[in-house]
This record gives sequence, structure tokens and C-alpha cells, in this order.
Amino acid sequence: MNFFESLLVLLLVAIALLQVSRRLSVPYPSMLAMAGVAAAVVPGVPYIALEPETALALFIAPALMDAAFDFPVNTARRYWVALIVFAVGGVAATAVAVAVVGSLYAGLPVAAALVLGAIVAPPDAAAATAVLSGMSIPRSTDAVLRGESLFNDAAALLIFGAALSVQTSGGLGPAVALHFAIAAPGGILLGIATAWATARVTTYVAGTLGGNLLQFVQTFLLWILAERLGLSAVLAIVAFAMTAAASSTSRSSARMRVQSYAVWSAVVFVLNVMAFLLMGMQVRDILGGMTSDRLIHVSGFIAAVVATVVLVRFVICIGFNRLRNALLSVEEQTNVRQSVLAAWCGMRGLVTLATAFALPSDFPQRDLVVLAAFAVVLATLVLQGLTLAPLIRLLGLDQREQGARDMTDFRLEIASAGLERIEARSGPEAELVRNKFAIERAALIDTRGGNTAGADALRTYRTLALEAIDAQRKALERLRTSNRLNVDEYNLLLEEIDWRELAVLPDDERRIEET
Repeated sequence: MNFFESLLVLLLVAIALLQVSRRLSVPYPSMLAMAGVAAAVVPGVPYIALEPETALALFIAPALMDAAFDFPVNTARRYWVALIVFAVGGVAATAVAVAVVGSLYAGLPVAAALVLGAIVAPPDAAAATAVLSGMSIPRSTDAVLRGESLFNDAAALLIFGAALSVQTSGGLGPAVALHFAIAAPGGILLGIATAWATARVTTYVAGTLGGNLLQFVQTFLLWILAERLGLSAVLAIVAFAMTAAASSTSRSSARMRVQSYAVWSAVVFVLNVMAFLLMGMQVRDILGGMTSDRLIHVSGFIAAVVATVVLVRFVICIGFNRLRNALLSVEEQTNVRQSVLAAWCGMRGLVTLATAFALPSDFPQRDLVVLAAFAVVLATLVLQGLTLAPLIRLLGLDQREQGARDMTDFRLEIASAGLERIEARSGPEAELVRNKFAIERAALIDTRGGNTAGADALRTYRTLALEAIDAQRKALERLRTSNRLNVDEYNLLLEEIDWRELAVLPDDERRIEET
């Protein structure tokens, strides 16, 4: 099979595994890791090489944009101490610890060993959030885990770039030092300036196919521009996404947000599939060229790297918890169970794979470094990923019931705000809207109080609305069958009916339909 055929087969397998992971509450990256291993042993799967710059831009830029756009700035401000400790201190400590192992055990040069440390240092949020989205854990732990994944990627890639430059240039000279002194602040300023400059252009294409495409074009162009200017492309993407997100809610349409969310989720998923497929191809060829003695030596080194990565994260998480509790009052303290959960959420994923791809062909012991990176991803995703949900229940941190009650309270507050806004309005239109909002609010109040009358009324309303919408859809099909409208008119009217249905269906039923 050629690469395209292999990718299609793996995508079909990934889709099937995604359904399995949803039903078993297993992170889908864990399934993809095992699929990548399968791709490595299937005969006939070709080897595809990517240029280092292409690998980073292709895999890292969209993933960073997606994560940074969804992460609120206020959360970063609230948990800035924890985020700095985990994203900067944790990544740096892991990179240095792995570098020591690589230098002493495998004889890697110091800079090359630090490159390996930076590759395996950043935990990937995709695996953790795949489980956490189906569970409900303490909000502070959830916020730190999601925010950490964004900032530790940036920290790890900065270390990776600096160490790789030192390795390729033969040392840390004044020119290299000056370059990295300018790269970080310059990248941040470039990202912020780009977000402001493109804000006006975005308003002209909002809600269109061009708007979705522009998001990807902006992302890749910004990455390339930052690289050409010698600035940090990582920080430029993060700054651009967070700046754009902070100012886009009032301008972007509902249609644009729904489309963008669906498109970006699909793209990031496909990139994960491609990364695991490409890594499986590389690993197969690397292992095929090794002798048995070399494999034994490599296995010992890989085990040491995996153990170092896991242990350093436990030390950082538990140590930070103990130090934080010693400095805070009893009311503000967190228990050690939350630290254990955070430590076990240290799965590696897309960033580790992409940075391993980005190593130049003449990198010292490149095959060993690539194998170690894939082994860390595989070990953490399979071992930690498959046991994360049971661990949450074992630690007593499963707060799904409390989370459901909180969601009811949030929906009640939102519904009440809408009803209060039009309370003084008169006329049949206002009365119609008031009745709908009143039904929703009454149902939420009864749900919180354990009654069923309001919920029954809301269920009846939704049943009637869905029956009417079904009749509208059938009428639309009759219009198309009789050739009374063209394709564009049909698609526009169908979209309007679909929006009505989405407005009627509650979130839990909508998720069931999507699944």
C-alpha cells in the first residue's frame, strides 16, 4: 500500500477505535498509539519521510492554535503559579533529568540529550481531556491540567529549539544566545500584532467557507513568518490565538463558531492519526535494522527514560502540593489525591511525536532518540491512559453527580437572564418567547428540587417542537422532489431547520445523536 491508502485504512480503524474509546471512557490517543504499533508490524506499509520544518508546522501549529484559542485568559491569571510550576518548572526538570539519563546511559552529547529531554517532557492534554470530558473532577485540577498542556508545549518547544540550535551549531555562541533572547518576546509581540491586524479581515468572511479556511491559512502563515524572522513560532501562535479568542466572541457568528469547532476537532484528530502512522513506519524501519544485542541495550535505555519521565512528574506534583499547602490556609489547601491524579495525567502525545519527526537526519543517535520518544508516548498513553478513569474513581474524585447539579444551576442562571431581559416587553411575540423561556426555567427549578412537573412540561414542549420540525423537513423534501427549488435554496432552508432542531434538543440528547 502507498501512504494515502495506508492513511485511509488507519483512519477507518481510528474511527472504529474512537467509538470504542467513547463507550469505555478510554482516551482515544491510547487507541491510536496501539494502532500505530499495528501499523509498524503490518507488511507493505510504506515509509514516509517529512522535512523537519514541515513536521513541526503541520502537526504543532494547528494543535497549539486549537488549544490556545479555547483556553481562557482569566484561568491563566487565576492559576498562574501552578501553571508556571507545571509548564515551566515541570518541563525543565523533566528535560534535565532525561538529559542526564541520555548523557550517562547512551553517551549522547549534552545538547543532544537535552533535545531528547525536551521531546519527551510535555504531557499531552488530548489524552487526559478525552477522559476528563466524560468525568467530573475538582475544577481547579481540571483547569490546571488543561492549561498546563498549552503552556508546557510552548516551554518544551522553546527548550527543544534552543538545544537543537546549540547541537547543530556546535556550541552556545553570542549569536545563538542573542537569537533566543529576542525570539521569545518577539514571537509574543508578532502573535498579538497579527491578531489585531487580521481582526478586520475576519469580519468580512465570518460565517463562510472562506472564514474556516482563513483560520488555517493564518495559522500556517504565522508559523512560517515567525520562523523566517527568527522568532518563536510557538509563542507567536499561542499569543495570536489567545488574543483573537479574547476579542472574537462578540464578532463571530453562531454558525461560524459551530463550524469552526467541528472543523478544528476533525483536523486535530486526523493529525493525531497521521502522526501515529508516520511514527509507526519509522519505528518499524529502525527496529528492522538493529541487532539483538543493540535491541537489549536500547530497551534498557528506553525503560530508564520512561521511568524518569513518570517519576519526575510525581515529584513535581506531590512536592508542589505539599509546598502550596504549607503556605496557604486550611480552607485553600488541596488534598494529595488531586496531586496524584495530576501526576498520572502525564501522558505524552502529538507534540512528542512531532518534535521527534523534526530531528535532522544527522542528529546524534537519531534512531535511539526516536525510539525513546515513541516508547514514552506508547507507555504513558497505554499504561496511564487506560487506567486514568479507574484511578479517578479509586481516589474518590469522580464528581459527575455534583457536576450535573452544577450544570443545572448554570443553565438556570442563563435561562433566568434571558427571561428577565424581556420581562417588561409586551405583544404576542414577547409572550411567545417568554413562554418558551419560562418552561425551560421551570424545568430547571424542578430538576434542582427533585420535582418532575416542570421537566414533564419541557419534555412535552420538545416533543411537539420536534414533531413540527420533522414536518418542516418533510415539506422541504417534497419541494426538492418536485424541483421547485435549486440546490443552494435547499441547503439554506435545510440549515435553518437544523438550527431550529439544535435549539430544541438539550445538550445530552444532542451528544447521544452525534455519537
